[in-house]
Amino acid sequence: MTIEKMLEEKKLTIALAGRLDTTTAPKLETELKQNISGVEELALDLAALEYLSSAGLRVLLSAQKVMNRQGHMVVRNVNETVMEIFEVTGFVDVLTIE
Repeated sequence: MTIEKMLEEKKLTIALAGRLDTTTAPKLETELKQNISGVEELALDLAALEYLSSAGLRVLLSAQKVMNRQGHMVVRNVNETVMEIFEVTGFVDVLTIE
């Protein structure tokens, strides 16, 4: 998985490509912990995300909880495969998906 970050003042955009699974979830978790402090808007761009496992869902939920306290989080460009995972797991009710 590759992670691209763009920080503009208090807005952080993270674009993910590849697979967000048990192997790569800790990498995203570390990136978020290092960069989320002071961020008021977090945007996750999943246009190039091919696969999402329960470990990846856990990291997204954790990020959502942090952003509920300090701002707003949005998930963008979700493909059909990942959207189906969000729907089956009920994450469509937890995340703001555009």
